[in-house]
Amino acid sequence: MSSPDQHDVPPAPIEDAQVRRVPRYGVFLALGAGLGVVLALVLTFVFDGTGEKSPFTNLQYSQGQVFGFLLLFCIPIGIAIGGAVALILDRTVGRRRRSVRISHERIRTPDDE
Repeated sequence: MSSPDQHDVPPAPIEDAQVRRVPRYGVFLALGAGLGVVLALVLTFVFDGTGEKSPFTNLQYSQGQVFGFLLLFCIPIGIAIGGAVALILDRTVGRRRRSVRISHERIRTPDDE
């Protein structure tokens, strides 16, 4: 029986693999959501419609309420735009692939047998 410090390491086979760059979708979706928040903030203060009553509900809304309503629309639109940009980048940049040579090693210990 061999000691636990000794490992049986067969020679590593050399293989070819394809590598391509892909965008991180979570980052693009988060940036899109952030863009939606900024857009809602800008729209809240640029178009100040809180001074008069709403013709549909006959209520007057504060700027915080208007900002909240705009967030409901702007964040999903921003997420969709961020996702679309990530997909477009994936299609254009993802086509460029390069071949690399890799070595695959498998270490067997006495417990594996």
